Amino acid sequence: MTAHDHVEHANTVQPMVEAALFGYGIAFVPEDEARPHLATGGLVQVLADWCPAIPGFHLYYPSRRGNSPAFQIIVEALRYRPSDADG
Repeated sequence: MTAHDHVEHANTVQPMVEAALFGYGIAFVPEDEARPHLATGGLVQVLADWCPAIPGFHLYYPSRRGNSPAFQIIVEALRYRPSDADG
């Protein structure tokens, strides 16, 4: 088996970004994670026509009543956009 025959799977983004940076192939990762490497030329975008913009996350839960403080923190983290803080 050669490096070209091997398929790698990961449950987190960072190993996929690192593998792409080391030349192991294509990584399908969130644009926010790839942006710094795209800016420096470490990564290049491919298959742009096959990558539609993702407007955000959808979160379904039964009711706002009785949600724990920890759950509310998660909801706020998913709502946060860095551009909102920049003005």
